[in-house]
Amino acid sequence: MNLLVVGISHRSAAVETLERLAVGPEAAADLARALLRGGEVSEAVVLSTCNRVEVYAAATTFHGGLSAVVDELHRVWGLSEHEAALDFASCGYVRHGADAVAHAFRVAAGLDSMVAGEPQILGQLRDAYETAREADQVGRHLHELFQQALRVGKRIHAETDVDAAAPSVVTAALDLAEAELGRVGFQNGLTEVRAGVVGAGAMGALATATLARAGVTALQVANRDRDKAERLAAVWDAEAADYDDLAALAAGVDLLVCATASPEPVLRAAHLEGRRAPLVVCDLALPKDVAEDVALLEGVHVIGIAEIQRADAAGAATETLAEVEALLAEEIAAYNESLRAAAVTPTVAALRSAAADIVEAELSRVARRGDFTDDQRAEVARTVHRVVQRLLHEPTVRVRELAGRPGAPDYARALRDLFALDAAAVAEPRGAGLAEALKITPAVDDPYRAVPPSAPADDAQAALPQPGAASPHRQ
Repeated sequence: MNLLVVGISHRSAAVETLERLAVGPEAAADLARALLRGGEVSEAVVLSTCNRVEVYAAATTFHGGLSAVVDELHRVWGLSEHEAALDFASCGYVRHGADAVAHAFRVAAGLDSMVAGEPQILGQLRDAYETAREADQVGRHLHELFQQALRVGKRIHAETDVDAAAPSVVTAALDLAEAELGRVGFQNGLTEVRAGVVGAGAMGALATATLARAGVTALQVANRDRDKAERLAAVWDAEAADYDDLAALAAGVDLLVCATASPEPVLRAAHLEGRRAPLVVCDLALPKDVAEDVALLEGVHVIGIAEIQRADAAGAATETLAEVEALLAEEIAAYNESLRAAAVTPTVAALRSAAADIVEAELSRVARRGDFTDDQRAEVARTVHRVVQRLLHEPTVRVRELAGRPGAPDYARALRDLFALDAAAVAEPRGAGLAEALKITPAVDDPYRAVPPSAPADDAQAALPQPGAASPHRQ
């Protein structure tokens, strides 16, 4: 089984490209369903945030799984023949096997975020996993990966100072907003600012909480679902505003944060018609919530994802990041060691099963002889079983230990060749009791080879479909 991460993020694509290729909740669900129907992918989780669109997939073959994911991404994005510049190969990336594990752990830790160490991504990763799990799109491979990634993310936030050192994208945006407001006359920071938030989702709720804690003079929240806006406003002693009258909301604030999931801009120049006082607008949505014509208005300053990215506005302190990197490296190494060890377990189980078959065959032959009593046959059986178990115990325990080491040879193949084990027996170890006794979760292959045999040894990126080219034949 091959583990893949296929996606685009702020590290691989411009903000304008991320905006064009954003995937909403419905499209993400459709993407996952289509991948599972196609047959190449057996498990899929789609993570879509303002900074990334990633598909985590378990596939039988590397090239088949990659081709399937890229094809479905192009379909969901609705790319035409004239948009070759937006082809996945021009702005995407692929992580495979051990690299996919490392990537998932880094994402969970917040180290792959625009603002290094930000905590919000951990909740987004959990939501993506839960959505896929509830839709029965997660099997053993992704379940284990996400459970471990979420655990590691929690550990990093609990055992390091990354939370204190690394503000979220919301905090970074508000820092830029406060600086701009100071430039136009607000000398006491956010404490003399009237603020409004459009959107009551995760980003909007975080913005509301941050503004309330900053002590803004007045705070209003608007959302398409007014009940949700009222609940959020009640928590932070704010006021619920009318989503259908954003002009009135904008007229009464100095700072406006837009963070909805709308596929179209929600704030347009028409909403600010006649306004003369300075206004700072933070657009934290992808696709953008703020129309391009808003930034052209006199006295209006728009802060978007691109400005946060250019400013490198915030990030965890260097010392804290070094501590996080060390902890992360430890977790990644331990996880990959366990997976390499687990990869040999089906072969060990098959070897024990084959030995058991030989023992049973020999005992059956003994049982046909008439010169043994029942007690004698029982004692012979116990003795033979003990001998076989003792002979196999040390080698099988040792081979799992050796297989877990980085760069270890293919011990599973060596065992299959040495003992002439049937491939079908290895793929389908017989006897649930045997698996339970070995404390294993059966697997069919080693999914954590750095590069698949069919991909170039130097770079899995070379396997990507090229812009304008036909999709590769699925294996």
